[in-house]
Amino acid sequence: MSSLHGPGWPDAFAALPYARFWNPVLAPLPERALRALERGARPLPALPGLAASRATLLDPNADSVSGYGFDDKGRMHVAIDIDMPGVTPAMIDWWFGWHGDRAAKYRLWHPEAHVSAAWLKAPPAGSVGRARYIGQTSIVDEYIGSRRLNGSIRFVPSAQLGLTDPSLADDQVATVICARTGPADAPVDVGWLAHAVLATSGGSVMRSRFWFGGEHVAGRGGPQGVLASMLANRILRLTESDARALLIHCAEEMQHLASFLPALHADFRDDPVDLPSAA
Repeated sequence: MSSLHGPGWPDAFAALPYARFWNPVLAPLPERALRALERGARPLPALPGLAASRATLLDPNADSVSGYGFDDKGRMHVAIDIDMPGVTPAMIDWWFGWHGDRAAKYRLWHPEAHVSAAWLKAPPAGSVGRARYIGQTSIVDEYIGSRRLNGSIRFVPSAQLGLTDPSLADDQVATVICARTGPADAPVDVGWLAHAVLATSGGSVMRSRFWFGGEHVAGRGGPQGVLASMLANRILRLTESDARALLIHCAEEMQHLASFLPALHADFRDDPVDLPSAA
């Protein structure tokens, strides 16, 4: 019997209506990720920073970017582009609103690394898609590489990152999942993440970007947050191992999500999501 407190699909979840979408087998890493890992760490200026990404992240003609880098100031950037056949940007918005209330849903996404997810505060009743996750905080328990992390993901409007492209008005064309992320047990954010999803002829491409450390560390209000920010910047020293693990994790989970999301969305997009969070 699988454990209720680690990766796997516990027998207690077997009766859930979406249990048939559980697949414990991950596909091999996509070619872009393999090339990035083979190349190794790149200088941070060679990777798209947050400011530069405002002009390129939603440009369908921008070059694909995959890679990682870090420096001795505790900063780390990770970029990975993932093809998602059959997936629309609207499906991604739906997924980020749908999966956050139950551990079992979160485990569908990455069967080896995800443990649990729960909303810090319940989203507005009856909400779906962007309205369900933007402004909410997801508390996640997961493995990044061999490290188990308990994290806080605070979803924010894309405009907070300066991403205001007109394409975002149509969720069949594009969407961006934007969030501040940090430890769940301290009042500090250590970085940003953005998953830009652009429609293509066969589905979508997801451009995932992570900016951690240095100027991206900030306290979450009040003197405790300021002190936590100062401490985090002093001790946060992200390594090549951390960057590689994050790139691999993101590539695995997004590729795996694409393998079942179109069918899951077709079956559950009209179902109510305001359910108890027990599983």
